[in-house]
Amino acid sequence: MEENKKGRNIAVLAVSSLVLVAMVVAITIGSQESEAENEGQDSIVASRKAIEAVCHPTTYKETCVKSLSSSNATHSTDPRDLIQVAFNVTINDIRASIKNSSLFLNLKDDPRSKLALENCEDLANQAIEDLRRTLSKFKDFDLMDLDNWLDDLKTWLSGSLTYQETCLSGFQEIPGNEEKRMRELLTKSMEMTSNALAMVTEISSLFTDAEAGPTNSEASKRRLLSYNRENLPGWINSGRRRLLTASLDEVKPNLIVAKDGSGNYTSINDALKNVPTKSDQTFVLYIKEGVYEEQVTIYRNITHLTMIGDGSNKTKITGWLNFIDGISTYHTATVAVLGDYFMARDIGFENSAGPEKHQAVALRVGADKSIFYNCKMDGYQDTLYAHTYRQFYRNCEISGTIDFIFGDSAAVLQNCTIVVRKPLDNQQNIVTAQGRKDPHQPTGLVLQNCTIVADPAYFPVRFTLKSYLGRPWKEYSRTVIMESYIPDFIQPEGWLPWAEDFGLETLFYTEFNNRGPGASKENRVDWAGIKELPKSQIKRFTAGKFITGNSWIRESGVPYNHGLIYTAPKKDKSVKYSHVDDDDFKDMGSHDKDDYVARRPTQSSISLPPSSAPTPAPTPAPEAAANLDYETIVEAPIPMNAWI
Repeated sequence: MEENKKGRNIAVLAVSSLVLVAMVVAITIGSQESEAENEGQDSIVASRKAIEAVCHPTTYKETCVKSLSSSNATHSTDPRDLIQVAFNVTINDIRASIKNSSLFLNLKDDPRSKLALENCEDLANQAIEDLRRTLSKFKDFDLMDLDNWLDDLKTWLSGSLTYQETCLSGFQEIPGNEEKRMRELLTKSMEMTSNALAMVTEISSLFTDAEAGPTNSEASKRRLLSYNRENLPGWINSGRRRLLTASLDEVKPNLIVAKDGSGNYTSINDALKNVPTKSDQTFVLYIKEGVYEEQVTIYRNITHLTMIGDGSNKTKITGWLNFIDGISTYHTATVAVLGDYFMARDIGFENSAGPEKHQAVALRVGADKSIFYNCKMDGYQDTLYAHTYRQFYRNCEISGTIDFIFGDSAAVLQNCTIVVRKPLDNQQNIVTAQGRKDPHQPTGLVLQNCTIVADPAYFPVRFTLKSYLGRPWKEYSRTVIMESYIPDFIQPEGWLPWAEDFGLETLFYTEFNNRGPGASKENRVDWAGIKELPKSQIKRFTAGKFITGNSWIRESGVPYNHGLIYTAPKKDKSVKYSHVDDDDFKDMGSHDKDDYVARRPTQSSISLPPSSAPTPAPTPAPEAAANLDYETIVEAPIPMNAWI
């Protein structure tokens, strides 16, 4: 206990004084040089040593040292100055990359290439904005809210990295070597962004170590309960407080959209033109029953927007943009949400382009701390693009065929229905394609207490046209399927490679306490990245921990489980659990090649003859047998007056 108390005191003192790099040095190289030993050193030598200390935990050390050395004009040894230099170098590098990309004059003659360039410029600006707000947050931290402070830093740095990678993905869709040329331009800025993320992750793990100690005591539970029940998160403004408690008679929607003319506007886009920008006050947009054929973008400067419909089958926003018709995947989205603190309830999002049109996004989400409740996302390939930041989906329905839940956000889908649709005869279904690019990113897809079912058109051919749980879109792809219903048509292998052995050693896939005829792990692929985790480690992927949900989801009024829903099985001594580093999500991929066995499922979409008479549709996931949360879970729909 004394050691734990001492560790906590050291961490508090260190962080409160913001000597962050000194902490990094202490944990990574154990430097204990005294002031006397450093006295008399030349400022340039001292600066070089400070830079080397800052860069020690990074993945791209050479890039880090060179960039800081050439940009540290004052030869500062102050870690705060050096970190600010690192951010400014990265911002300038991104700007230079976009400027140089304009030299690709030959690309502008091709419409798809021109769009890729324009898209890259937009994404670069978003990456820069994430770096700026990370730096601002770094300067203005709250010691009493340190966990959320660190999580914000990691989330936004990860977002910056994802936006740069998304820029490159746009060029991958174009024949030729333009993607390679663009990657060369962005290499330095992406490496520096990764380095900054590595520094913050190291700080986070240090604090976690210093705070180590009994975490499941009744006292700590009581403190957590007291805090969350008596205090609303900072982003829940006074307007939101009223929305959570007021009746419909007391608070009305700010604007109403209605196809029949009974509201303020007949078009969602027209209504959005009158929504305040850069606001910290909740704005409620009520969209009445109807089919709205329009492409909607909720821009980054529209924050704290809540959209409410009359039901996911009654209020529907639909579009048909798709890749085959010349649109990049990123821009095919029927609805794109970029403004933070967005909430949607009882709305349907659809891309009606069929499977022959390939990538066609119904909903793209790049809004931090966004919530979707009782919503529906319908499409085929790439239906839900959970692009960046922290996202929560509750009681939603997502349908599709290929990679229809994908992206690089930290997203938890809770109590959702995953509907697998009929693909083309030469295709196979893949539910998820998570796109984590860097091992320090705090991102991943978590499906908890979800139910995977077959669409009526797919059900008769479900054993002929194969279906898989997911495949690795990027090297460090991370997907967790826990406490969910897995049907009989999911292939015994479970997972599918993206291309040969790409990512099979570094991905992180795990299944925990699932049920249903397809839940057996006996014949799953035996890749190094497939993990077997006990209850103690799977808890890190619950909504309360993985996306710090207690600080922003609980008080939204949406039903929410912060932890495990079912009684977890006891640790089985006969099971060989995977080694995972406990240092705050570090080493999430395996590099143990001795344990690496790549069993690649066949790429053929037809391996079994058509089944005879189909069996009855699988039973939906039952209600939780034993709810372990300390809150009452509300399964009935929340009345509108809970949000308005």
